[in-house]
Amino acid sequence: MSAPANPYSLAVYDLIHQPGHHREVRLEFPAPEKLGEGLVSVPAGQAMEIDVTLESIHDGIVVSGEVDTVATGVCGRCLIDIEQPVQVEFQELFAYPSDEAFDFEIHDDHVDLEPLVRDSVVLSLPFQPVCRPDCPGLDPETGERLADHPEFITPREPTDPRWAALGELKLSETETEES
Repeated sequence: MSAPANPYSLAVYDLIHQPGHHREVRLEFPAPEKLGEGLVSVPAGQAMEIDVTLESIHDGIVVSGEVDTVATGVCGRCLIDIEQPVQVEFQELFAYPSDEAFDFEIHDDHVDLEPLVRDSVVLSLPFQPVCRPDCPGLDPETGERLADHPEFITPREPTDPRWAALGELKLSETETEES
């Protein structure tokens, strides 16, 4: 039986029903599809490195490992292009086929890491990524990056148009001394 074309698939025939045996594997391949849909994602074709330890136990094979890759996208504050390293760990039991339903099972002497790796990577991506922790964002009036124009960074009081008439009110010197 030949191995599937899926780069996430690992043959485990040597570990099946061999409790106590283990094996370490390093996978390196370009991401077959885009991972993530937010402001940052791992694009298809991005290099992925996955270090995996496969441990046979009585109930199946415990797969633990770490994914290293790079996510690209835009800063959630100033909208410039950013690139962020992604390093995430995972661990899951791939059970032997049985009458019970398991999230992950061994099929045809292989374990398919794709859903496990995809979920781990996507859930580790930031919801609101920033180019740097103190990114000031965009000027609300001009739309320009505040980091490029430090003179705009001074906080401005937002003027509520309902109170604009009070801003034009001038008090005489005697009224200000009494207050």
